[in-house]
Amino acid sequence: MARCSPPLLRRFFCCAAKSASATSAAAGTKKKNIVFLGSPQVAASVLDTLLAASSSPDSAFQVAAVVTQPPAAKNRGRKLLPSAVAQLALERGFPGDLIFTPERAGEESFLSDLKGVRPELCITAAYGNILPQRFLDIPPCGTVNIHPSLLPLYRGAAPVQRALQDGVAETGVSLAYTVRALDAGPVIACERFSVDECIKAPELLAILFNIGSKLLLDELPSVLDGSAKQKAKPQDDSKATLAPKMNSDESWLTFDEEAKVLHNKVRAFAGWPGTRAKLQLLNQNGEPDVLDIKVISTNVSTSCDKVGDENEILFSGNSLLVPCSGSTWLEVLELQLPGKKVTTARDFWNGLRGQKLLKST
Repeated sequence: MARCSPPLLRRFFCCAAKSASATSAAAGTKKKNIVFLGSPQVAASVLDTLLAASSSPDSAFQVAAVVTQPPAAKNRGRKLLPSAVAQLALERGFPGDLIFTPERAGEESFLSDLKGVRPELCITAAYGNILPQRFLDIPPCGTVNIHPSLLPLYRGAAPVQRALQDGVAETGVSLAYTVRALDAGPVIACERFSVDECIKAPELLAILFNIGSKLLLDELPSVLDGSAKQKAKPQDDSKATLAPKMNSDESWLTFDEEAKVLHNKVRAFAGWPGTRAKLQLLNQNGEPDVLDIKVISTNVSTSCDKVGDENEILFSGNSLLVPCSGSTWLEVLELQLPGKKVTTARDFWNGLRGQKLLKST
C-alpha cells in the first residue's frame, strides 16, 4: 500500500486542513480530528461505524487518519495483502496516504506523521502493536481502547478466548483509557454480555466489538470534552486476571480431562489455532493406525447409555462419543482430517466401514 513521504503528507494534510477549516467555518462548527488504530475484521467493523457516524453533518469529529498493521502474506499464494482495516478504509474512499502502516508505533517517521495530523483523540481496537509513551503524549484527549472483557478481568491479547476456555457465563466489553501498563487504564464505561455455552470465539469477538462500537459512540462526546476523565474509574489491580496470546502448542486435546473442559477449549480455540486430537483406528489386521484430526465443533453429552471399552469411541445420533475423565462424554459433531474438508461426524463414521476407533494412549 502506497503512502506519502512525510513532506508530501504534510502538504496534503495542510491543503485538506485548509479546506476542512473553510467548510467548518462556513457551517459554524469545527470537527475534531480522531485517529483510529486497528487491524483485523472486528476492528474494521468499528472503523466502519466511526466513518458512518463522522459523515453526519452534526458530527463533532472526523476520522483524520487510520493506523494499522503492515500488509502480510496470506492464503496459499502467500500474497501480500492489506489488513482488514486498511481494506475497509480504502473501500470507503479513505485517502490511501492517510493510512499509516508502521512496523512499530514508536518509529520516528510515524510519530512525526501522527503529529502532523493533530489528533484530538486516538481510538484503538485490536491494533496489535504496543503504544509507547511518546505516542500517548500526542493526543490531548488521550487514547481510548475497546477491550472485549470486563476489565480488570482478562487483560492481554486473547481476552475472549481465555474467557471461553474458563467457561465463564458472563463477559463484556470495556472502554478504557490507554496507559503504559497492559490494559490497566481507567475504565470509562462497560457493557455486560451473557455467554451462551455453545458460542465460539470468532462469533463472540464480533458481538463484543459491535457492542463496543455503540458504547464508543455513546461516550465520545464526554471523551472529547474531557468530562470522561473525571468519571473514569481506576481499575482494581488486585482483581486483574491475564489473557495471554494463544499458542498453537496448546491446541491438543487430551481426553483425561472432563468433557466440559474440552468443549470449552474447542470453543475458545475456534478459528485459530483450532483444536487437534490423536485417535487410533484399528485396521483390518487389528493393528492401530494413528489419525490426526482437527476437532471443529463439540457438545457435552448429558447422558450416555452406551457401553464399551474405556478407550473406545462410539457413535450415537449425529455425534462421535468420546469417553473422558469423570465418566463424562464429549460429543464431536464436526471434524477435519489433514488435507480434507470439514465433515460431519456421521459422514466420518460411515467412512470407517465398521472399523473400531479408539482414543490414542
